[in-house]
Parts: sequence; C-alpha cells; structure tokens
Amino acid sequence: MSTVTNEPEALAVDGPPIDAELIADSTAAALTMELGTSTREEIDTSTQAMIKHLNRLLAEELGADEDPDVRGLFRQAYRLLELTSRPTRQTAVFNAFLYMRDAANLARRLLRIYTEPSRHAT
Repeated sequence: MSTVTNEPEALAVDGPPIDAELIADSTAAALTMELGTSTREEIDTSTQAMIKHLNRLLAEELGADEDPDVRGLFRQAYRLLELTSRPTRQTAVFNAFLYMRDAANLARRLLRIYTEPSRHAT
C-alpha cells in the first residue's frame, strides 16, 4: 500500500549535480560495445542510460545562447531525443545500436563542454 509519505522526495529545482564520472564511464562502455557481441537487451539498457544523460546535460547551462557550436549540439540532442526518433522494439538491432552510439557520442561532447574549467570559473 502506498501513501503520500512513501513517495520519493521531489528534486530541487536545479536537481542534483551531474556525476561527470558516471556519464564518462557509461558513455565509454556504450562506445566499446560491439554489435556482434551485444544483446538487444544490453543495447536497450545502454540507450536508456544515454537518454537520461542527455536529458540531464541539456538541463544545464552550457552556453547554448552564446555559442553557436553548443546550440548546434543542443539541436542534435533534441532531435535525437524526440520520441519519433527513438528506437522501439520493432526497430532493427543495427539501427538501435547506431542510435545508442549517436546518443553516447553526443553525451560525451556535451559532458566535455560541461566539464570545461572555464565554465565553472567565477
């Protein structure tokens, strides 16, 4: 039985800080996966992690308003995250694998921007 007191606490407006090491490790693992030795379940699990990482990174202030390159990455990420772009159970394994790799590459590029020392200087 669920009660109001058993529900998880709401996140702060800004959410928890990004775990850069987790995203780096997760994207590295996704990019080392091979199509011939990865199961569809592994691909789908990794894809879900990449989607979460992208959403989390897109919620950060990475300078998209000032930097056209960052703005371009944001556009790519938003296109990739559209529900109609995501793989479904009917999507061929090869296409699902490519989507996962595209999402991982994009997450790595956004993470690199997030971790730039100049972004956190005061």
